[in-house]
Amino acid sequence: MPLDPRVKRFLDLLAAGNPPDARSATVEERRKGLISLMGFGAPAVALEGVEDRTLPGARGPLRVRLYSPSRADILPGLIYFHGGGLVAGSLETHDGIGRALCHSGGVRVVSVDYRLAPEHRFPAAIEDAQAALRYISAHAAEFGIDAARLGICGDSAGATLAAAACQSAIQAGGPRLALQLLLCPILDYSRVTASKRELSSGYLVDQATLDHDLKYYLPPGIAPSNPLVSPLLAGDLSGMPRTLIHTAEFDPLRDEGRIYFERLTQAGNEVSYTCHPGMIHLFYGLGAVIPYARKAFEQIGGEIRAAWP
Repeated sequence: MPLDPRVKRFLDLLAAGNPPDARSATVEERRKGLISLMGFGAPAVALEGVEDRTLPGARGPLRVRLYSPSRADILPGLIYFHGGGLVAGSLETHDGIGRALCHSGGVRVVSVDYRLAPEHRFPAAIEDAQAALRYISAHAAEFGIDAARLGICGDSAGATLAAAACQSAIQAGGPRLALQLLLCPILDYSRVTASKRELSSGYLVDQATLDHDLKYYLPPGIAPSNPLVSPLLAGDLSGMPRTLIHTAEFDPLRDEGRIYFERLTQAGNEVSYTCHPGMIHLFYGLGAVIPYARKAFEQIGGEIRAAWP
């Protein structure tokens, strides 16, 4: 179907601002740009509880934010990693998405403030993701989470971390996860898919932005084809938890999510795939200008509620 009219108006508004080429942008400009962009999120959903905590990371304390939809002692839980190309984003920029996941899915969400590049290049972010997964799984009750109903989630580059951490946990024999949720995931930094060619510019995220972020994220000697960087390229994808993948029709990253769905299915996993028609990358986080975001979260929340063993 064609680009959603509200999405088109929003993209035209952004283009009218004559944004600079991402390849020449500084990291600070990239971060400020994301803060401005996330200002188009829907009004914050009221929850029973929102609490900031710290937990042990790979190289020091990690800040996390715990979202609770009710006062129930124990609930299913999601560990969430925000987007931002692994160079931008924070608990604050993606607070609205954390709240929406909590409210729609009826789960406790633990949003993780992992280390960003270029101050902390690869593998800092994935090490923090792995450390957070191990700690939260081992101390689930302290977060009011049922360890047997613990999932992992990420959007955009946060989904890179979620997918890679999930794969690492399976290879290591634990922690066990019951669910994996990937929203507009970046899964392969090494190749140009058809959707990347067709939608290379003008659709919110573009090849220039991906190139910019990768330049600051990867240190010399690390190939983009490393499965911890591009989890789509992992050799063995068997034994994965139930997986929910959501992409957008007009997202350059669309094909990566679809191919991951196909590979997971071929490996014998339980997977569902939704490509949201007429939408762009990050549409779910732009509810103030894209009303469809609410409908999408209702669908995602229903899938989360139905996923638990």
